[in-house]
Amino acid sequence: MFKRNHSKGIASIVVIGTLLISLFAAQPNLGIAKSAKEEVYQGKTPKYVFMFIGDGMSYAQVSSAEMYLGEKSLPGKLSPEQLSFTKYPVHGALMTQDSSSFIPDSASTATSLASGQKTLSGVINMDESKTKTYSPITENLKAKGYKIGIVTSVPITHATPAAYYAKVANRNDAYEIGKQLATSGFDYFGGGDFDQKTGPKGADQSIYEIVEQAGYTIANTKEEILALNNRSGKVVAIDPDNYETALDYEIDREAEELSLADYVKKGIEVLDNKKGFFMMVEGGKIDWANHANDATASIYDTIAFDNSVKVAFDFYNAHPKDTLILVTADHECGGMTIGYSLTGYSTHFEKLQPVTMSYQEFDKISKQYKETHPANPKLEDLSDKIKGAYGLDLATLTSYESSLLNNAFTKFMSSETKPSNDQENVLYGTYNPLSVTLSHIINNKAGLSFSSYSHTGVPVPVYAVGTGSEMFGGYYDNTKIYNKLSAITKSARAK
Repeated sequence: MFKRNHSKGIASIVVIGTLLISLFAAQPNLGIAKSAKEEVYQGKTPKYVFMFIGDGMSYAQVSSAEMYLGEKSLPGKLSPEQLSFTKYPVHGALMTQDSSSFIPDSASTATSLASGQKTLSGVINMDESKTKTYSPITENLKAKGYKIGIVTSVPITHATPAAYYAKVANRNDAYEIGKQLATSGFDYFGGGDFDQKTGPKGADQSIYEIVEQAGYTIANTKEEILALNNRSGKVVAIDPDNYETALDYEIDREAEELSLADYVKKGIEVLDNKKGFFMMVEGGKIDWANHANDATASIYDTIAFDNSVKVAFDFYNAHPKDTLILVTADHECGGMTIGYSLTGYSTHFEKLQPVTMSYQEFDKISKQYKETHPANPKLEDLSDKIKGAYGLDLATLTSYESSLLNNAFTKFMSSETKPSNDQENVLYGTYNPLSVTLSHIINNKAGLSFSSYSHTGVPVPVYAVGTGSEMFGGYYDNTKIYNKLSAITKSARAK
């Protein structure tokens, strides 16, 4: 009797389970897409949408920042301190290949995120033939009445921010991108400066004049930026302390300088209105740090990026039923790995804590030495500067590390610092041989390493919270970010 009842119970469970699977599979409001363009969403449309893009940021960049913070808070406890966005309830992952390669660039990947289309590396919101243009979601949302904000820690005309307002066949045409910024009609641009102030030949009208003639106010002092509000009209807020048109690396930023988080906070104030807003925020210097294989600068800028996300989350807490926050990346950069052959299964994030500056700041020190060096230059002349910047004592380096550093110093002091062979290309890329070697040594001591000075093809994460966030779980192509956002905001382009 017991066995017969047990068998019937199993059969009943199987039947019920099958019915439940069929029932749930048939529900359109679960946010499961049948194809790339058939996203079904039946929930409330968010009034406020934040799209955060950590340029060059994948799992290693996120995890290294969490491990660094954990080591700093609880030395030796091996307890990562989570970034705010990794605590979000929804987690997904994106494939990032473009029409050119499995290793894409920012122009094509940002186009996929902004417009839902694949294209060639270097192309922004145009097809592979460079004849057809695509409309980014910002244009669709602007037509619906949303105000639009674009924020970045790198030049405002760089590829990732440009993908949210421009359409060009070549990402390097920054003057044309700037002109399209002026005609976009979008409401708030904040962070880095314009790449090209005049046209390629220098004879064209100043981009500042073009932007102002289009009705924008350019705020480029701290006082002017802090005074902006939702009565300021259309504004471009240019960081007054920018270095080579970008915000300083977070590790180099002085306390009085505006941070990426400050530009997000100000953007919320400027965009505040009854119909809502969309704000794209890029942590662009994460990418730059990883190109240079500077793990500590990457960690600092990833933390700064998280601080900017926290500003949006504070806003979400005040408007939980009307806000959607997405945090993702365009691609990975540098091939950062948590693990190094000579440290085996160990990590030593405490080794990074004495680092006080980015490779860029140390470049200034080393270049000054090169310009004024004595007749017989020696690496030891820079020993105090190296210890102050990286916490490295030359006398305690291993013979292998000393060999790498002495070779880099010799190369740096030579008249030709560009790589002359494959070995030098692997060792230094296009960077200052001395600073990049110092970065490699301190990275490796910490148990970190890099495989490239370029991007890689590994997937990137997606984190989401708020209205419509359930749509973003799973593993899918980066073009679906556009499709999902279009469904949630009911702003799909006209067919």
